[in-house]
Amino acid sequence: MARTATSSAYERLNITLPRETVGLLDRLTTKGNRSRFIDEAIRERIASVGRTRLRKQLQQGYAARAARDLRMVEEWFAVDEEAWEHAAQRRHARK
Repeated sequence: MARTATSSAYERLNITLPRETVGLLDRLTTKGNRSRFIDEAIRERIASVGRTRLRKQLQQGYAARAARDLRMVEEWFAVDEEAWEHAAQRRHARK
């Protein structure tokens, strides 16, 4: 999607960066493309933070439900084993 600087969807910002950061920026892009580069970098960072946050929430959820899930596995283990044995017997009988 092409963007133009005259679009009303843009807002001009005045930001301050360390000289070292500006040097790194200038090594990877030209002055005319700084805004696009910064926009892409911010979007990538936000996506990364979102993935990290989601991963942490999932891990917390897994930990919170671990005891319940283990009880459920233990309760249904015998039924599951019986079903697998029955399926194996049916496969063996077909041969």
